[in-house]
Amino acid sequence: MFSFFLSRLISVLVVILGVITVVFLLIHLVPGDPVQAMLGETATPTDLEALRETLGLNQPLMTQWWLYITGLLQGDLGQSLYSKEPIIDILMARFPATLELATAGLFVAILIALPLGSIAALRKDSIYDNSAMIFSLLGVSIPNFWLGPMLILLFSLILGWFPVSGQDGLLSLVLPAITLGTALSAILARMVRATLLEVLNEDYIRTARAKGLRESAIVIHHALRNASLPIMTVLGLQLGTLLGGAVITEIIFAWPGIGQLTIESIQRRDYPVVQACILLISLSYVLVNTFTDLVYGWLDPRVRYSV
Repeated sequence: MFSFFLSRLISVLVVILGVITVVFLLIHLVPGDPVQAMLGETATPTDLEALRETLGLNQPLMTQWWLYITGLLQGDLGQSLYSKEPIIDILMARFPATLELATAGLFVAILIALPLGSIAALRKDSIYDNSAMIFSLLGVSIPNFWLGPMLILLFSLILGWFPVSGQDGLLSLVLPAITLGTALSAILARMVRATLLEVLNEDYIRTARAKGLRESAIVIHHALRNASLPIMTVLGLQLGTLLGGAVITEIIFAWPGIGQLTIESIQRRDYPVVQACILLISLSYVLVNTFTDLVYGWLDPRVRYSV
């Protein structure tokens, strides 16, 4: 187990270094001058050069990269060009909202997908199975930027059940979570169905049925438990996707998370904050997938021994 953990740790460190470097380079290749955006078009060349020197933007790119890496190791993400606040404080104020939305979306997806996929597998080629697959197709096909406004129109403006936007209690979380979790539930339902169909044909399932166990007990205690590994892998991958893909949903529902902060910072040309937001989303994705990989290896010894 230690060698498995060590190999994954080395891999994730290499990936994190690559992510940091790519994010740094992409931000510096974006058209536009942040110094010009801060001071305005009427600024003199002397003022522009003085601010570049203050921000360290006049130094060679490799020097800026090294200073950025050392700053990250010390927990220093720099300062916002717009508000002058430490970026780490801005992120810590916004990230809990994004994490809350992603967790709620994942919960909605599991709540829909597990029963839907299980029924589809148990009633293969029936109307239940076909209905579940139609739902999966619709869930994957409908984009968030269409589903979100439709939910607002129906449940907020017409029925008045939920708030239109903002983060104000549990009710305000329902519509964004459904918007974010619908596509994942469609993917997950297909995975549950496919995995269960494979497991239900195993010998130990036939043995359990021969012993007279109830079908519900067979599915819950035997089939789903053994089908959990690939399902857990998909969940881990999709949780990282939810953390990054919540941008559109946060904009639609004015949810004060990292996604909305990213768009606001792009509009203000606040490049250090944009860089920090992209880096946080990327690292969250990498860390969630690494954690899923470790859990997978802990649950299935064959994965560890193959390293």
